[in-house]
Amino acid sequence: MSIALLIARLLLALVFALAGLTKLADLHGSRKAMRDFGLPAFLANPFGALLPLAELSVAIALIPTASAWWAALGSLVLVLLFIAGISYNLARGRTPDCHCFGQLYSKPIGWPTLARNVLLAAVAGFVIWQGRTNAGLSAVDWLGALTLAQRIELLLGVVVVALLASEGWLLFQMLRQQGRLLLRIEAMEAQLATIGKVPQAVVAGTPPPVTPGLPVSSPAPAFALSGLYGEMLTLDSLRAAGKPVMLLFSDPGCGPCSALMPEVGRWQRDYAGKLTLVLISRGSPETNRAKASEHGITSVLLQKDREVAEAYKAYGTPGAVLVRPDGMIHSSLAQGADAIRALVASAVGLPVLPAVPPPAAGNSNGHALPLVAPTNGNQGPATAAPVQLARPSIGDPAPAFSLPDLSGKRVNLTDFRGSQTLVLFWNPGCGFCQRMLDDLKAWEANPPAGTPKLLVVSMGSVETNQALGLRAPVLLDENMSVGSKFGANGTPMAVLVDAQGKIASELAVGAPAVLALVGAGTEQSNIISL
Repeated sequence: MSIALLIARLLLALVFALAGLTKLADLHGSRKAMRDFGLPAFLANPFGALLPLAELSVAIALIPTASAWWAALGSLVLVLLFIAGISYNLARGRTPDCHCFGQLYSKPIGWPTLARNVLLAAVAGFVIWQGRTNAGLSAVDWLGALTLAQRIELLLGVVVVALLASEGWLLFQMLRQQGRLLLRIEAMEAQLATIGKVPQAVVAGTPPPVTPGLPVSSPAPAFALSGLYGEMLTLDSLRAAGKPVMLLFSDPGCGPCSALMPEVGRWQRDYAGKLTLVLISRGSPETNRAKASEHGITSVLLQKDREVAEAYKAYGTPGAVLVRPDGMIHSSLAQGADAIRALVASAVGLPVLPAVPPPAAGNSNGHALPLVAPTNGNQGPATAAPVQLARPSIGDPAPAFSLPDLSGKRVNLTDFRGSQTLVLFWNPGCGFCQRMLDDLKAWEANPPAGTPKLLVVSMGSVETNQALGLRAPVLLDENMSVGSKFGANGTPMAVLVDAQGKIASELAVGAPAVLALVGAGTEQSNIISL
């Protein structure tokens, strides 16, 4: 029994030491994980640093027999807190990254994560059950037999091994990152070769625009996702009908996505014979079930987070792509409601889709652009398409606007004349926005020389936007009326406005493109031109 207790203590000590050290090496990720698990921002920052310190303290105290019982009790408390947090998020259909071992091991939580923590709780409970006076064999008694010189040699050996392990880990991370960059460069070169030209950079110092999504005629990534009622569907089963498959990526918190839902339900009903249209969303089945029922949407699949959207390089919502019956990509990624309407029309062989009646006045879901019915001679109203507001081009004056900030003060775009400004269109409920928030705040905290000022035009309430913790001015535009003037029909999107108030870049669509535009230098840095 004494040997079993020693093994249990050493196992717990190893797990908690590894968890604490890896979290300390990535405090930014540790704090983000706290927020992702639902902890308020004002608690996430201090607890993100205190948790790894607590884990290291428990690991150290598990070694001596005198403190082992109390350390086992502390480890049990920590593991029970982990179990409670994991269970709460799983019950709500949320799967944030566990960040259990920092950058060494971080993946969305699931039942295996819960089972692993229950096992650790059982090990800690075993040590506690044996009592305070029976903690097993000592792990350090053998040190007493060593001479002073031998102890110094041992200490130096441990330090050298730790340094070699750290250097090996850093080298591995650098090689892995370098490999990803080389693969991305090769993919971009192959894509440029297929179109036979090299795109021109829009603004000096910014990456050149490239086509969003996966290349046409490349294999569509396979997936297996559950539906709203637990049924499992794969891409192969969707293609079995021999029709093109449209994957429409959405998010329950995305305003433009909600505005498009009535049309999605209509497309599924009207074009079922020509097109298999599937909505790929995230969040809990209950939330998505309510929206699907409201708009008569029949085919909805749920991602754990955004893994399928990222496999298709769809970094913003709403977005859609066509897959041929043979499993190959049939279209470029359509970003925004208007581009998706055009993609549906082409897929079903229509020049333009029939108009959907606009929502009644006062409808809280009405974020779509107005529809018109132009006359066709004396024949009465003709089929109408949604009004497409003219998107300003590079060199055009930026559309003027005036919006309230979080204190209620009206702010004009002209107030930013004299310096280059990045206008960022945002939605706190958008999953892609939330995922890039930490990168955006890190850029705000230490902006490179010469980078533009940031102006955020956001949906949502004052309280929701205050909780973001951004330093930049945040202006409220609940119906995205200002965003539509710039051609922004989804989030996150951004555009540069120069010191003279003129458009200085193409519209950046999706988190990687926005971060590339502000100079954040992420791996997926490309500006998507609509």
